[in-house]
Amino acid sequence: MKERIVRAVAGTFVLTSITLAHFVDMNWLWLGVFVGVNLLQSSFTKFCPLEKILVAAGVK
Repeated sequence: MKERIVRAVAGTFVLTSITLAHFVDMNWLWLGVFVGVNLLQSSFTKFCPLEKILVAAGVK
């Protein structure tokens, strides 16, 4: 369940970043870059901040 939530939140952030970059300011693309880098590092280190938050919130 946690993995599905992490993927959904990451996808939502990337799509939001693209939408905001298109309609507001191109600097919003940095949000998508941050999410992508975080996903990449979590694949190597197996550490994901959102996953830690979900565990603390009691998500199984």
